[in-house]
Amino acid sequence: MSSRKKIRSLTEGALMVAAAQILSLFKLWEMPWGGSVVLAMVPLILYAVRWGLGSGLAAGLVFGVLQFMLDGGFAIGWQSMVGDYLLAFAALGLAGLFSGKKGGIWLGTLAGGFGRFLVHYVVGATIWAEYMPETFLGLNMGSPWFYSLLYNLLYMGPNVVITLAVFALLSKPLGKYLRGEDLAGL
Repeated sequence: MSSRKKIRSLTEGALMVAAAQILSLFKLWEMPWGGSVVLAMVPLILYAVRWGLGSGLAAGLVFGVLQFMLDGGFAIGWQSMVGDYLLAFAALGLAGLFSGKKGGIWLGTLAGGFGRFLVHYVVGATIWAEYMPETFLGLNMGSPWFYSLLYNLLYMGPNVVITLAVFALLSKPLGKYLRGEDLAGL
């Protein structure tokens, strides 16, 4: 990668992480034990799809650190901090697997969203299991795996849908940017 392209990638990454951090402050909905519906996934997924897996993982990791430090991160130990913040947000970088591919922004959103959900799901069912209520959404909770599935789907599902909707709205006016075609000459 040329030095000009590296500088462009780092600059864009910093701007996208900053945009994600700002967007995370405007919560559309927040769950009682953590997790919220925000637009923060949009710039992180976009960056990963434009610059690839490694850059996307790094941006997600940096965002996870900022979320823990600046958004009142809630953890019950180092395991939940690593899982719910560092690994979960880094997993958004899986969108970079679809960099330069047809439909990359759509497939990347699904891959990054599913990766983040999967990390939250496993952390919820293992580390947070002792805090599982007896009933949730009017259902008896006998399994931490079922509880974690429901809990994390309630905010991750809308996050993925909203991210897809934003990209759908932007696909016509900013399609070249969403596909990373503007980077071809660098």
